[in-house]
Amino acid sequence: MTTRSNTSSVPAPPETAAAPSPAFIPSFTQQEKTITLVALMVVFLLSALDQTIVSTAMPRIIAQLHGLNLYSWVTTAYLLASTVMVPIYGKLGDLFGRKPILVVGVSLFLIGSALCGMAGEPFLGNLFGGGMVQLIVFRAFQGLGGAALFTSAFAILADMYPPAERAKFGGLFGAVFGLASVIGPAIGGFLTDHGTATLLGYHIEGWRWVFYVNLPLGILSLFMILVKMPSLTHKATGKIDFLGAALIILTTVPLLLALTWGGTTYAWGSARIVGLLALSAVSLLLFLWAETRTKDPILPLELFRLPVFALSNLAAFVIGMAFLGVVMFLPLFMQLVLGISATNSGFSLLPLMLGLILASVLSGTLVARTGKYKPFMIGGGLILLLGVWLLTGIGVHTTQLDLAWRMFVVGLGLGPSQSLYNLAVQNAVPRHQMGVATSSSQFFRQIGSTIGTAIFGALLISNLSVQLPKYLPATAHVDTSSINMGSLMGGGKQNSNDQVAAAVNAQYAQIEKAFRGDAAATAAILANPQTPAELKTSLQNGGLKAKVHVQLVNQAAALERALAGGEAGRQALLKTNLPAALKTQLQAIPAAALATPQAAQATAKQASAALLAQEPQAVEAATTQALVQVKSALTTQAAKVARQVEDGTKQAFSHSVTAMFGTSIFIILIGFIITLFIPGLPLRQNAPKDGEAAPVAAH
Repeated sequence: MTTRSNTSSVPAPPETAAAPSPAFIPSFTQQEKTITLVALMVVFLLSALDQTIVSTAMPRIIAQLHGLNLYSWVTTAYLLASTVMVPIYGKLGDLFGRKPILVVGVSLFLIGSALCGMAGEPFLGNLFGGGMVQLIVFRAFQGLGGAALFTSAFAILADMYPPAERAKFGGLFGAVFGLASVIGPAIGGFLTDHGTATLLGYHIEGWRWVFYVNLPLGILSLFMILVKMPSLTHKATGKIDFLGAALIILTTVPLLLALTWGGTTYAWGSARIVGLLALSAVSLLLFLWAETRTKDPILPLELFRLPVFALSNLAAFVIGMAFLGVVMFLPLFMQLVLGISATNSGFSLLPLMLGLILASVLSGTLVARTGKYKPFMIGGGLILLLGVWLLTGIGVHTTQLDLAWRMFVVGLGLGPSQSLYNLAVQNAVPRHQMGVATSSSQFFRQIGSTIGTAIFGALLISNLSVQLPKYLPATAHVDTSSINMGSLMGGGKQNSNDQVAAAVNAQYAQIEKAFRGDAAATAAILANPQTPAELKTSLQNGGLKAKVHVQLVNQAAALERALAGGEAGRQALLKTNLPAALKTQLQAIPAAALATPQAAQATAKQASAALLAQEPQAVEAATTQALVQVKSALTTQAAKVARQVEDGTKQAFSHSVTAMFGTSIFIILIGFIITLFIPGLPLRQNAPKDGEAAPVAAH
């Protein structure tokens, strides 16, 4: 190997030097390199798009499939399935070649995409529980294929180019990932807003095209791989470490479940969460033990003796935790807080994309020119810290322009990290372990993203559960307890006005039942702390019916006493504040009916009985009048409450998201500190030979 004059070589670890020396890829022609590079970029774009295209469609998916509490699992399921498969595909690629593994991965990915687009359709019934759970299961299947896309693309790139030349293409691939990170939400938003259509009598909601759009792009990439890409055949010997693969799954799945459920579905100290964490810890120890006992481990532990491998993967793991938190939740912030449409929220991420692409391409070019990668890792980490800190200052009054320049800074910081950590790892390992080293690097990055998604998703739900009661109005006129916050946040057909109107109608219907004598409705209203005191008073002790009865009895008694006094009594009654109808009835009584004491007494009893007989009509009139007043009060307050609900939702979500960004700063800081200790090895100028030792930093 040719290195710079200030470097020396060290012996490879014992197991590395003794590893089998398979016959790797022969030299590529320039045409083969070009065709393969284009095919890889299509594959890479396909995989990267699917990690971000769903984000802007999620509010609409939540509204239609329901399950706000499962929000983060739509992404987590994909990342989890793809993460546990990454090291398996990496090993399979070393044993059987990259091309067949890539073909299998793309095929599984396309099948999963089609199934995701059909999630929740009536013809699937209650399969896997239906709705959101169905989508999560299909996303996991999609992830099983998606794992091969990233891993194989990077490994094939490593087969074709030496590290010094690879840095330029690594920056290009990082730019593709950045492009996908932003146009993914934009495409997802556009399809969600405008993609709803009816084809051959079959109605397709717009968000389903977010998954169906993978099919033509995937078929194109599959054609290029099968027809145009060289065979890339390996002749390595060995076997698959099934025990190691099973233990990886048994380590990561319980950990992700614990992080997702902890503090929300179950208490952190509950037996279920503690048990999941314990199972994950025990499985990790068993995995480490198993990998030291097998001759062909899925993750060779001797690679961790290389400081570059160990520290680069650890830093990528930590930074990966924070990366998706920014990309996933910024579109939601734009839609729910700034009021930007799903389509525009995707396009509003363009500043982040521009910064990421610029930094990724520029850093890749400079690394290839200088042969040094560490300064650009450190610089990117500092800029990323600054950018995420700037995002903690956004809120309900933030303008799009103000948010745009902050996202641009974040993009500048993310750019170098997209390829340089992987480049450092590939530069430090012998070629016969290139596939497993590349997959290991991708595994740690993805497991970081998966854990980060689960953590930030749990933080969002937890923060919202605390923040929403603070900002959701509690009014004495409108009961807001029936408002569905998941549907409100999901948008779609119901906005805050629709939700409040529905709540008002439901509340009025219950009040009407109570006034009509429904015991259950009466009890519910009396038990509701938001019910006004005057409304409770009108329903207590028998309600209006009892009050009208008492009033009529008193009026009848007073009427009977007065009319028993003859004409003088009638005249006295007419001077009082009686209802007009009753006065008309009194005036219609003939004078002869009150002329003698006996006639007056008989007339008084008849008038009293007639008044009491009008009790049903009086109850109905009183009920109607009371309900009109209640309806008027509810209608008056509805618009005000709708504004309060909308503003409260924005405030609560804004505080929740910025709190997550604040948490991510500490995570990124840890990754930055780890990066400081990564050895800055010079890049190889030629492709490494099997068993060849890595370069070392200058003394």
